[in-house]
Amino acid sequence: MATDFRVLSLIPPMTQLNTPYPSTAYLTGFLRSRGIAATQEDLALALVLKLFTPAGLEAVRAKALSQPEAQRSGSVHAFLDQFDHYRSTIGPAIAYLQGRDSTLAHRISARGLLPEGPRFAALDAYVDDGSGDPLAWAFGALGVQDKARHLCTLYLNDLADVLRDAVDPRFEFVRYAESLASSQPTFDPLAAALAAPPTLVDDLLRELTLAAIEQHRPGLVLLSVPFPGSVYAAFRIAQTIKANHPHIRIALGGGFVNTELRELSDPRVFHFVDFVTLDAGERPVLSLIEHLQGRRGRQRLQRSFVRNDDGAVQYVNLGEPDIAFEDVGTPTWDGLPIDNYLSLLDMLNPMHRLWSDGRWNKLTVAHGCYWKKCSFCDVSLDYIGRYETATAQKLADRIQAIVEETGQTGFHFVDEAAPPKALKALAEELIRRQLNISWWGNIRFEKTFTPELAELLAQSGCIAMSGGLEVASDRLLKLMKKGVSVEQVARVTKGFSDAGILVHAYLMYGFPTQTLQDTVDALEYVRQLFESGCIQSGFFHRFSCTVHSPVGQNPAEYGIRLIPLPPVSFAKNDIGFIDPTGIDHDALGAGLRKAIYNYMHGLCVEDDVRRWFEDLPHKVPKPTVSRHRIAKALAVRA
Repeated sequence: MATDFRVLSLIPPMTQLNTPYPSTAYLTGFLRSRGIAATQEDLALALVLKLFTPAGLEAVRAKALSQPEAQRSGSVHAFLDQFDHYRSTIGPAIAYLQGRDSTLAHRISARGLLPEGPRFAALDAYVDDGSGDPLAWAFGALGVQDKARHLCTLYLNDLADVLRDAVDPRFEFVRYAESLASSQPTFDPLAAALAAPPTLVDDLLRELTLAAIEQHRPGLVLLSVPFPGSVYAAFRIAQTIKANHPHIRIALGGGFVNTELRELSDPRVFHFVDFVTLDAGERPVLSLIEHLQGRRGRQRLQRSFVRNDDGAVQYVNLGEPDIAFEDVGTPTWDGLPIDNYLSLLDMLNPMHRLWSDGRWNKLTVAHGCYWKKCSFCDVSLDYIGRYETATAQKLADRIQAIVEETGQTGFHFVDEAAPPKALKALAEELIRRQLNISWWGNIRFEKTFTPELAELLAQSGCIAMSGGLEVASDRLLKLMKKGVSVEQVARVTKGFSDAGILVHAYLMYGFPTQTLQDTVDALEYVRQLFESGCIQSGFFHRFSCTVHSPVGQNPAEYGIRLIPLPPVSFAKNDIGFIDPTGIDHDALGAGLRKAIYNYMHGLCVEDDVRRWFEDLPHKVPKPTVSRHRIAKALAVRA
C-alpha cells in the first residue's frame, strides 16, 4: 500500500488527562504495520495545556469580567479576587502534575503556594487529628508528594468551574457537552451548538486543529469519539477542517458511534464528516484508504455510513472478515507527548486513584467478552460479542515493545472482562521473561480466580483488579445472568486482597424489580465486603436500559415495560422503562453514593446501613442479611 497517503488520528476533548486514550495508539500501530504513513495527536491534552497557562487564564479573566457582577458564581468571584495568584502559580502547578518539578511538593502541601477556591471547602469535612492538618489522616508525615497532587487537583477543578461558569457552560474535564450527544434522537441540539458563535474554548481548539493539520498534512483524518463527552469537540474539529481544508476526508468512529449511531439517518452529520464507521476500526479504515486511493468503490466499504448521490444516508458493508486480534499489531504512542500528561489525585483512595493518576500503557488481553450473557450489557454488539484472544507470547511481545518505546512499565488492561486462562498464561510468560511490569485490569469475579491464581498474578505484577458485583443480591444476580453469587464474589475478592491486590467493585442500583429491601440488603453486603477487607473501592451507578441489551430487547422477561422512543435519526442507546415496583431509585442513589464514599475512606463501616437513608420520607426496613454473612462465607472457603 502506498506510503504517500497520510492518516492522522485525533483524540478530541475531552477524554482523560493522565494518559492517552488508546484508540489512536491501536489504529496508528496497526496502520504502520500495513505500511501506511500514520500519525496521531491528543487535542484533549493540548487544549487543557493551552487553557491552563498565564495567557489562557488572562483570556478567561477577560470573559469573566464581561459578565455582570451579579451573575458571577462563587467560583468566578474567587478567581477574579485571586487572579494574580492564579496567574503566577498555574505554570508551577501544571509542571508539578506532569512530574517536572517534584521539589514544589513541600510548598504546595503547606497550603501557602496555591490560591484556594470553593473546591477546597471539601477539606473542612475531614476531621483534624490534632495536628492542625485535616489531611494528616490520609497522607501522614511522609506523603508530601501525594498530598500536593491532591491539592493541585482541587486547584484545577476550581479553574474548571470558572471555565464552566464564565466561558462555556458545557465545559467539563470528562463529560464535556455530553448532553448534546448522549441518546439524542435528533442532530438538532448538536447542530444548533455548532452553528452558535464559538466560545473561547472553541477558538483555542480551532487553533490547535489547524496547527495539527499543517504539521501532518493528512489525506484522511480519523476522529475517535469514545464517549458522549467528546462528540461536540470532535464535530468542532471536523467543522474547522472542512472550512479550511475541504479536500481532506474525515471519518468518525469509536465507542460512542458503535453504541449510539447504529441507526444514523440524518444527512446533516455529513456536512462535517465524510464517513461514519462502526465497531473495530481496522478493517473499515483499510477499506476507506483503498477507496480514497481509487482502488475500491464506495459500495465495497465495510461497516460505513456515507451520504449517497441522492443526499441520503446509506449504510455500506461488503462483509469482509475482520482483522484477527492476533494480527492487529502493537499499539504505538509515538507522536503523543507522554511526558506532558497530568497525574491527578481527586479521590483519597489507593484503588480509585488509578483511573486519574499515572501514565498507564493501555492494552487489551482479548477482544470482546468470553461470558457475554449479562442481561444489562450490550452483548449484541461487536465489542462484546466477538471474542478473540492472542497467545501469551504475542501479548508479552507487545508489552515488551511498548516498554521499549515509552520507557514506562505500567499497564492497564482495558478488557470488558479479561479471561482467567489468558491472564494465567500471560502471568507465567511475564515471569519466565523476568519482565517486571505493574498492571491492573477488569475481570468477572468468577471462581476460577482462586487464591493460588491471585498469588501468581501478583507475582507477575498485578496491583489491582476491578469487576462487576452490580446489585449485591443473589436473586438479582441470577436475573442478570451474571454467573456469580455474592458469597463467591467475597471469596474471590478476598483472595486478591490477601495477595496484596487492590479490588474495586462496580455496583448498580435501579435494576428491574429491585425493591427497597433489595437495595438495603445489597448495601449491607457491600458494607461487609469492606469490613472483611474483600474490596477497597467501589462505585454505584444507576442502571440504564439500553436498546442493545437483553433487557432492552426482551423487557417482559424482566418485568418492565419500555417507554416508546421518539423517531430517531441520530443517537439511540438508553431507553426509559416503567418498573412496577415504583421505587424512587434516585432518592436511594444519594444514600448509596454517600455510603460508598465513606466506606472507601474507612469511615462508618460498622454503622447500620439504614443511616444512609435517613433523609427518605418513609421508614427503611432493616437488612434481612445477617451482619456476619460474609465473614462466615469466608470461613468456609470453597
